[in-house]
Amino acid sequence: MTVITICSSANFFRQAAEVQEKLGKLGFDVLMPETAILMKKSGDYNVNNYKTWLGDKNDYHKKTKLVRGHFDEIEKGDLILVLNYEKHGIKNYIGGNVLMEMTIGFYLNKPIFILNNIPKESPFLEEIMCLNSITLNGKLELLPEEIKKVL
Repeated sequence: MTVITICSSANFFRQAAEVQEKLGKLGFDVLMPETAILMKKSGDYNVNNYKTWLGDKNDYHKKTKLVRGHFDEIEKGDLILVLNYEKHGIKNYIGGNVLMEMTIGFYLNKPIFILNNIPKESPFLEEIMCLNSITLNGKLELLPEEIKKVL
């Protein structure tokens, strides 16, 4: 069974849960960030309720643990699926944390799929472009066929 690791901004974890369900029905095993799993279980998708380090710098160890944990999920997976939607007025947003996750996947020779187009106004455009990602142009249904081409 192909294992897909979802990477996305925490603001998109509600969509990540929906994508996990869809991909599960197609026979894929889907790994998600720990906070996305907690959000799905609780039904609370308010990001501010989880990012305690923004109010207390002594809590950054929590984010460190989450980052390392998701790097482990990337290593376990066969490929990465980046979910990129609009955030902060930026269409198809890919932030710094997701870029780090993509870089880990690239280093581990994992195929990287991006759901929507790459944001042309991203300050990380050069870095995103060099990771040899495959863009699905917003069509999740293309993923199974695209996976067959690379695995």
